[in-house]
Amino acid sequence: MQEIERKFLLKSTVNFKKEARKNTRIVQGYLNSNPERTVRVRIKGEKAFLTIKGISNESGLSRFEWEKEIPVSEAETLLPLCEPGVIEKVRYEVPVGKHIFEVDEFFGSNDGLILAEVELSTEEEEFEKPVWLGEEVTGRKEFYNSYLSKHPFKNK
Repeated sequence: MQEIERKFLLKSTVNFKKEARKNTRIVQGYLNSNPERTVRVRIKGEKAFLTIKGISNESGLSRFEWEKEIPVSEAETLLPLCEPGVIEKVRYEVPVGKHIFEVDEFFGSNDGLILAEVELSTEEEEFEKPVWLGEEVTGRKEFYNSYLSKHPFKNK
């Protein structure tokens, strides 16, 4: 249950949408946003999840992640209990080479922010970088969703 991912800003916002094979609306909140153990409630399309994440390793590339699907009705009950700062975004799944990039376009207090993530099997795994991929922000706390829920992108 180790999550290994790299995160990037985008250079271009036009191309990735043309290449996306799917997009899903996501609403999520944090019952606990402490970086050592975040607890997230997420409604993703027609499904809902409770997720616990541990602190990132030194490189920021990997961390413990546990996730369980829960009924949407339970997630809707839990969201009002979350800390202030609900995250709203649309996630686009974009195939690139052997990988799927998840590109999140944020709305609400994080409107204007677009981030791309790619999950890897190992920290050293090679992957194809699309032309629209920009600066890498892996491990930078200001781009973690839990941080953005309390320190919105619009305030930067």
